[in-house]
Amino acid sequence: MSDVLNKYKKLDYKLPEANLAWRMYEAGVENFGKNGPDTLPLLKPKDDELLVRVDAIGICFSDVKLITQGSSHPRITRRDLANDPVTAGHEVSLTVIEAGSKWAGQYKPGSRYIVQADVYYKGVNIAYGYALAGGMQQFGIIGEPILAGDEGSYLIPVKPDTGYAEAALVEPWTCVVASYRIVPRRSLKPGGVTLIVGLEDGDYTIGGSLCSCGAPAKLILAGLPENVKSGICKCGGCSAEIIETGKLSAGEVKALAQERTGGKGFDDVIVLGTPDPDLAEALGTNLAKSAVMAIVADKPMSRPVQIDVGRVHYDYIDYVGTKSKNVADAYGGSRESEFVQGGSAWFIGAAGPMGQMHVQRAAKMPNGPKKILCTDVDNHRLDYLKAGVAEAARENGIEMVFLNPMEEGIEAQNKAIADMTGGKGFDDIVVLAPVTALIQGAVEHLGNGGLMNIFAGVPRGTIATMDLSATYMKGIRFVGSSGSRPKDMVDTLAFTESGELPVRNSLAAIGGIDAMADGVRAVKEARFPGKTVIFPHIRLALTALTELDKVMPNVYAKLRDGKFWTQEAEDELLQSKLNI
Repeated sequence: MSDVLNKYKKLDYKLPEANLAWRMYEAGVENFGKNGPDTLPLLKPKDDELLVRVDAIGICFSDVKLITQGSSHPRITRRDLANDPVTAGHEVSLTVIEAGSKWAGQYKPGSRYIVQADVYYKGVNIAYGYALAGGMQQFGIIGEPILAGDEGSYLIPVKPDTGYAEAALVEPWTCVVASYRIVPRRSLKPGGVTLIVGLEDGDYTIGGSLCSCGAPAKLILAGLPENVKSGICKCGGCSAEIIETGKLSAGEVKALAQERTGGKGFDDVIVLGTPDPDLAEALGTNLAKSAVMAIVADKPMSRPVQIDVGRVHYDYIDYVGTKSKNVADAYGGSRESEFVQGGSAWFIGAAGPMGQMHVQRAAKMPNGPKKILCTDVDNHRLDYLKAGVAEAARENGIEMVFLNPMEEGIEAQNKAIADMTGGKGFDDIVVLAPVTALIQGAVEHLGNGGLMNIFAGVPRGTIATMDLSATYMKGIRFVGSSGSRPKDMVDTLAFTESGELPVRNSLAAIGGIDAMADGVRAVKEARFPGKTVIFPHIRLALTALTELDKVMPNVYAKLRDGKFWTQEAEDELLQSKLNI
């Protein structure tokens, strides 16, 4: 290790008096950084704060959304940006410079951390890089909301030998890991509002595990047969307020939800019998956040129905079902979101920055899918993806097919699907492109018990026409997720530091502090096949790793196969570019 890099790591140098920070004063990527970074005084931490150095920061598409929307973004609604600018950026690798007296015993100078950005403080969500100043700067102040939040400290310690870029990339990788940890709710929401809609007579069973966690506060029985009503007490219904109504039509659902839930929507909707598609759509429109809609029927609906897939992604709406007469089978039979061991998986939009991570994770799994189809409309990205996963796939005996349906045609795609699944459909489909038509078209290719992970961030209000009958006729499930929790990040960091996850492979471009705005534009334009990371304490134009031979051949020589980041490449970069 060179003297300059050693001094940097050990904080054995004189700190600058200024801090360069990229701040957002108005909406629009085109307006971000028009005058370059602001030069701010380097602050001294207060007693309850830390001064940290930002060693590396990844640029996320969420940053692009924030900068594009400005004060209309839901996390900073109505903020006066002109007088109270936002410092974005949450995919960070930090080093503690100085701790205030309250934290001096816990946070030592030189110790390293990453941040779980979804901060909750006194019951309020104030995310790092949004309401709280983030990492698009050389130094930052970390205060009480992060250090003493509702879940404890949102700083997660990093080992000294973990790379700076590698640590910064843990945050987006954590979102990937978290999307495979979605566990369905197996019972009615305790204290919630449950609507049970009776459409057909039958020997239905409502009880058992459905109330294992406690009874709902309200049970609304709409057109329920007498024999079903009598079983409600077995499910703890006697402790709930029971409200009986007649048969429910599609046009009456909204008013009922407004009256009985204050417009928040139902926490659980159970439909006994095959619903009219209009009724199914009305019920789906009036679901609360994290609601479950269970259809108990053995005949398909007359047509596909319109579903807000943005709410599946952001609000964790769960559609489940069963052909049996036992409602608990709809809840209990719904699988978790991890891949079926030895199964088949299709990644749609596989070769974008986040798609690359999903596929790399699957290829590294010894107990994951054994057949993987990757489709994307960009050949360059597909080639990059193939190079990054081929070795791991071979080691784990995974058959992988890479296909561009725009070039090879839909017939070639359908043939690949048939060949990989034997005509039975996929066990798992992961949608990584926010395109409604892709989501709609993929549903028919799910096999019995199949799961669709809608990872792409489609906004709320995105309506897709889906075969909802398949949730009870075939037992399929749709899931989505946004963000992660501290436990997910702790685990992902451990997977990274043990080598279980190939986090470095996802890096495609780097730059110095002056390249921040160009990096944001590059992410918006999808200029690179992988992630972009900025090193705030060096000067370097935004550069693809594959182009480093033209500007820094000494760093390029340390890459793996001329395109993949290594710790040796990072050390060489910092040794060459740090000026301290």
